[in-house]
Amino acid sequence: MLLPIGASRPEQVIPFANLVKWAGAARLWQGQGMLLDSHQVAGWLAGAGIRVPCGFGVSLMPYRSPYQAAIEARSVALATGQDVVAGFGPGSLAAQAGALGKPYASQLGACREYVGIVRSLLDGQIADVPGDHFRVRAKLVDYHRPPVSIGLGVLRERMAELAGEVADVAITWMASASYVDEVLLPALHGAEERTLPDPVKVTAVVPVALAAPGRKVSDLVNAACGTHIQYPHYQAALRRAGIAVTGDGDPSDAVKLVDGGAFLYGTPQEIHERLAQYRALGVDEVVLNASGVGNTLGPRAAAQDLLAILNAAPEGGRRS
Repeated sequence: MLLPIGASRPEQVIPFANLVKWAGAARLWQGQGMLLDSHQVAGWLAGAGIRVPCGFGVSLMPYRSPYQAAIEARSVALATGQDVVAGFGPGSLAAQAGALGKPYASQLGACREYVGIVRSLLDGQIADVPGDHFRVRAKLVDYHRPPVSIGLGVLRERMAELAGEVADVAITWMASASYVDEVLLPALHGAEERTLPDPVKVTAVVPVALAAPGRKVSDLVNAACGTHIQYPHYQAALRRAGIAVTGDGDPSDAVKLVDGGAFLYGTPQEIHERLAQYRALGVDEVVLNASGVGNTLGPRAAAQDLLAILNAAPEGGRRS
């Protein structure tokens, strides 16, 4: 499950971490922390005695050097004693220009170099990369290899192909099951050369909300997805999935996302029927994203939705 709120105090994360610890979820995921840094939140939870598997999907590359990214991922693994999925993505062109002064000359090239550097550092090697985007010659302090899987955020085919070559995990966002099946999985498995011994795993981050009296689905969808669908690269991915959105707050966008399977809305049983489609495709991990509820109705409502969905999980699906 994804942390569904932008926490301003680490104590606000405890109920959601406890859902992972006690309610059958497999991992606590966080996106890019814009108030509290996500890795520091995980470290704080560990210090409070709440040590759960963590995922970061995705941390934006322009905001941290690959060296710092490797330190953060290893720190969380050591502090929690649990496995970590460290997912990365280049972010929008505007984010790159704002943090770096200009966008990456090649989105795929920057991701390839970044992931390679992080992997070398976590493997205890000297990362010696005189790259086009990153120039690094560095090594972490020697220690055993932490249980960290490296992920890439995947929206479209070319990034999926790259993830199929260099990542442990491909992390999809707002991707319907049909889009995963028809577009992303063929690209992942059609990568020219896999550099790792194990096959790439797939994690699907899926926005969800329970239907209830007084709830307006357009508000929930806009709170979870409204910012993302303003960006051209998200709109392009959605169009490829047959979902043409305006990104300007038009209520019809919400209807299109729900009808297209990119946002799951309904009873717990109806949501699990749609989640079962991901399981049937062989998706390794589905992440419940209740941020639409958290951002409109508050953390208590989001926690209640997540608990209801977890409790309704079919046999064998509670930790997937």
